[in-house]
Amino acid sequence: MDPFHTSPMSIPNIPYGFMTSIPITTNTSMNPPRMDCRIWSRLPHRLIDRIIACLPPPAFFRARSVCKRWYSLIFSNTFLELYLQVSPHRHWFLFFKQQSLKNHILKNNSTTTHHNNNTSCRAHCEGYLFDPDNLKWYRISFPLIPTGFSPASSSGGLICWVSEEGGSKSILLCNPLINSLVQLPSTLRPRLCPSIGLTITNSSIDLAFAGDDLISPYAVKNLTSESFHIDGGGFYSIWGTTASLPRLCSLESGRMVHVEGRFYCMNYSPFSVLAYDISMNEWSKIQAPMRRFLRSPSLVESRGKLILVAAVEKSKLNVPKSMRLWTLQECGSMWVEMERMPQQLYNQFAEIEDGRGFNSVAHGQFVVIQVKGSADKALLFDFVGKKWAWIPPCPYINMNNSGGGGREDELHGFPYEPRLAVPITALLEQLTLPFTNFTA
Repeated sequence: MDPFHTSPMSIPNIPYGFMTSIPITTNTSMNPPRMDCRIWSRLPHRLIDRIIACLPPPAFFRARSVCKRWYSLIFSNTFLELYLQVSPHRHWFLFFKQQSLKNHILKNNSTTTHHNNNTSCRAHCEGYLFDPDNLKWYRISFPLIPTGFSPASSSGGLICWVSEEGGSKSILLCNPLINSLVQLPSTLRPRLCPSIGLTITNSSIDLAFAGDDLISPYAVKNLTSESFHIDGGGFYSIWGTTASLPRLCSLESGRMVHVEGRFYCMNYSPFSVLAYDISMNEWSKIQAPMRRFLRSPSLVESRGKLILVAAVEKSKLNVPKSMRLWTLQECGSMWVEMERMPQQLYNQFAEIEDGRGFNSVAHGQFVVIQVKGSADKALLFDFVGKKWAWIPPCPYINMNNSGGGGREDELHGFPYEPRLAVPITALLEQLTLPFTNFTA
């Protein structure tokens, strides 16, 4: 079955944006020349396979319906090896409709709302894939994900799902394009809503869980972190590496960002950045820029750099409120402002946001700033083109709005590179046990 459901909206309606490029309309009377079918039919299979390997995923799955040979390419090791060599990287985003992850998990651990949350959990097994280059949405399903799991992180074409129930966390890695599912060994320490970091390469995987240690059935405290590592060289550490968190840290976002061998996460009250060096197994604290005036800060990774996105509000000074982006320098302690949202656009964004806060997620040259409590208000910034634009609303949100009770779900996004093949999964399948069925 085709995992993609194409958005019926082909031309997005952007109500406002600082765009330097204008869509160009072509003359429909001048039809482009078509390739002679006699030439196309004589192309060698190797060349055709190379062309198919470069197609975007939605186009690839449509092409599979052409003939039996193209349909079977996804099962061909020769084609998948070619795909890994020539397929371009696509810096897309994957969004899930849900409430704040921490509130959602807390509710699911409540006995009074257990039944209702199990009923609605199936809605979370549908994702919305966004292509920032073409401003198009696709719907993608996760039929293999059992109830009681929430998406927590993504890397290397895989989505990490973590069990919501407090205790040792069960972990699933899923590739939605080919409906593959790998179960990792559960964490050792009991936790409630830890901050989670994941990074995957073709030959290694690193996973870290930090904070929200369950010190009793009714109390949590940010005390430790534990990490998982495996690589093609035969070295592995299955939750055997632990470290103590800095004193008085407050982790609220639930996410970590990986940059150059380190995981980073926001620390609250007051704002600062916590860094975990994977090789040294050490935590450190980095002072945030303008920390007394930040609002809704988020850490994102873009093209190998750590970026802090936040609103700046100096209520007692004659400085306009603004949205700013800083990048952490190579020294690891100095921040440099790299971009500022145009004031007119920020005024419009602030009016829509109305103090509710916002989340940020980046991938490649793009960063998405999503208003909390809203499923259709988000801005897209292109670092290369220096362009800001409103993202067209996802058409599938209104089609499946089943929140109920007057509650509006919001979109939580992850950077996602759709990939037909992920080499590290073969190594994981040798390590892990067969998939265990979970019951809510």
